[in-house]
Amino acid sequence: MTTRILLVEDDPTTSAFLAAAAQGVPAEVDVAESCAAALALAGDRDRHDLWLIDANLPDGDGAGLLASLRARGLRAIALAHTAATEPATLTALREAGFREVLVKPMPASTLQAAVRNVLGLRVSEAAPLAFHADALEAAWDDAAALAALNGERAHVDALRKLFLDELPGTCDSVRAAAHASDADALRAALHRLRASCGFVGAVRMAAAVAALQQAPQSTQALARFLQAAQDTLSSAPVPDEA
Repeated sequence: MTTRILLVEDDPTTSAFLAAAAQGVPAEVDVAESCAAALALAGDRDRHDLWLIDANLPDGDGAGLLASLRARGLRAIALAHTAATEPATLTALREAGFREVLVKPMPASTLQAAVRNVLGLRVSEAAPLAFHADALEAAWDDAAALAALNGERAHVDALRKLFLDELPGTCDSVRAAAHASDADALRAALHRLRASCGFVGAVRMAAAVAALQQAPQSTQALARFLQAAQDTLSSAPVPDEA
């Protein structure tokens, strides 16, 4: 019997990565970008074996969505995924009913191992995702991106295209939120961007995101963020010829 997963994630790059990883379990994956879309796909009967739910969504949060799904009597196993690393946040998600909490970014093998583990399937060895020290001054870390996607160059190229298509709009949102002193909007935009940077190996961009998260009112951190974005866009790797 085929495993069926409901993936709930609003960021296009992250969604594409997680969907590809989940399909490698193997599994069929339904994708929703919001709480409303997830509830529509889930329906009122058990259609999925597993839910992979983002902790932060445009129209709510993962804990609230899980509560709504449970209120319908649905019984699928639930895993949360988040770019947050604070122990209190991870604990709160587990207390909300998630079996495990996956911290983004992560390699495909980590997600696959977690899914197989909670479903009682064969578990494969997972390696941690880390940027390589010799790439910290570069805009891109190919080794990290390839490791995250089990060496699949075509998948890396496809995800990077999605990432680069979204990056200018994301930067506009960050700039506008910073100038308006809208802390919530700034936090949300940076949270989404942090995970997708890791999935595609955008190492300089990831560092700039982290710095701005730590000092959201710093004009210098914002300037470094915007410069990192410009450098990342101008130095985008050219996909290998087929």
